[in-house]
This record gives sequence, structure tokens and C-alpha cells, in this order.
Amino acid sequence: MVGRNLTVRFRPFSERSPSLRSHGLRAVKRHEAPVVAVDDVSVTINRGEAFGFIGSNGAGKTTLLRVLAGVLPPDSGEVLVYGTQAPSLLSLGAGMNRKLSGRRNVYLGGLAAGLEKKEIDEMFDDVVAYSDLGDAIDRPASTYSTGMFARLAFAVAIRRRPQILLLDEVFAVGDQAFKKKSTETMEELLAEAGTIVMVSHGLNRMKLFCHRLAWMERGRLMAVGDPEEVAAAYLASVGITAEEAGED
Repeated sequence: MVGRNLTVRFRPFSERSPSLRSHGLRAVKRHEAPVVAVDDVSVTINRGEAFGFIGSNGAGKTTLLRVLAGVLPPDSGEVLVYGTQAPSLLSLGAGMNRKLSGRRNVYLGGLAAGLEKKEIDEMFDDVVAYSDLGDAIDRPASTYSTGMFARLAFAVAIRRRPQILLLDEVFAVGDQAFKKKSTETMEELLAEAGTIVMVSHGLNRMKLFCHRLAWMERGRLMAVGDPEEVAAAYLASVGITAEEAGED
């Protein structure tokens, strides 16, 4: 996967004078200067590689991940993807409907990933077993904890055996058993020459799992390379030691 000179700008609206409302007058909207969320970023992610993006909140990590997934078109630049299968983007709750049961969400997520109903039928029991939801699969997803939600979404995404899997803060929730199981599954995917791209604030997990890290700040790539070195540079920039960062 290659991203070349990717730039994304958001164009916010603001009200010229919110206080006008208190006088019964209609506020006038104006265009603010565009916010550059991703600023001329180029990155190459190799087949069979686990690659992670780190950085402060608002650095542009999630926006860039959405561009790489093909969900958000960039204002300029291009993304080249190897293979014939579109990347799978997994973000907490994305593609799921809390008003529906877990069962119906399996089908909703599978169809959104491009699977046929017959394929979803065949993988359904495996998804339920992997997510460890049991009878809760027929409960409304609105009754699920965030950890249960994450397990179900990950189970649906991974059963497709995607060539490229993009994960946005999926492991910020979930117990240690889920993290262990999901890590083993991702290692299997990498062994099959799949590619995993992750966004996370869990530095220790990222350093252990990823082959390379990229540090982003204000939409720009600050460093790409060895996980220990890139993580250390990022922590130094915010004045935090590795010990203060703590365990994930």
C-alpha cells in the first residue's frame, strides 16, 4: 500500500455573531479558513507488515487511515493498493447499528464488507464463537458493553481474511483475553502476507506488535522507522518518559 502526497482539508462553518440570536436575528454563517487534517503525507506500507500510527489527539491519524481505506477521498494525492481486495477498516461501532441485534449486525457488517449472504451464513457460527457472545448474539447491540461491541466487530472483520486490515483504536477497550486472542489472529494474518495498519495510543502494544511506527503531528509525518526510536521521539516531544507513559 502506497500513499503519495496525501492532503485532506476540512472546511468548517462558524457563526459570525452567535449573540444575534439573543436579539431574535438570524446569525450569518461564513466560511472559515480550511483546516488541514493531513498535510502532504507520503507513506509506503509493505505486504506482510504491521505498521502503526501514533501521535497526539487531532494529529490526523484517523483521517489518514480513512483515506488509506478508501473511505475518505483526499483533496490531493493518491493511494495505491496491491491485490484485488479493498482494505477493511475497523473502527469501534463503525458499520454497526445499536438498534439491531448482534445477529443482524453480523450480516450488516458482512454485507458492508462485500460478502454474500451465503458466505455470512457459513461463517456465522465461527463469528459467534470467536466473539464469545453466546446467547447475547440475539440481544440488541445497545445492551452490549464497548468490549463486547469490539469483539463482535473484530470477529466479523477478521473472518473475511482481508489482505489489508486497518484498525482504529480497536484495542482501547476489551479485556486481556480478547487482546491476546486478537493479537494471535493478527499474527496469523501477517504470516499469510497480509498487512495490518493500526492507530492507537497504546504505545507499548504498538512497539511490541508493529514492525514500524509513524509519528504524526498536526497532519504531518514527523518520523517513520524503528518502533522504539519513533515512540521515544514522540514521548520526548510531549515531555513524557517511557515510565510515565505506563503500560497499555
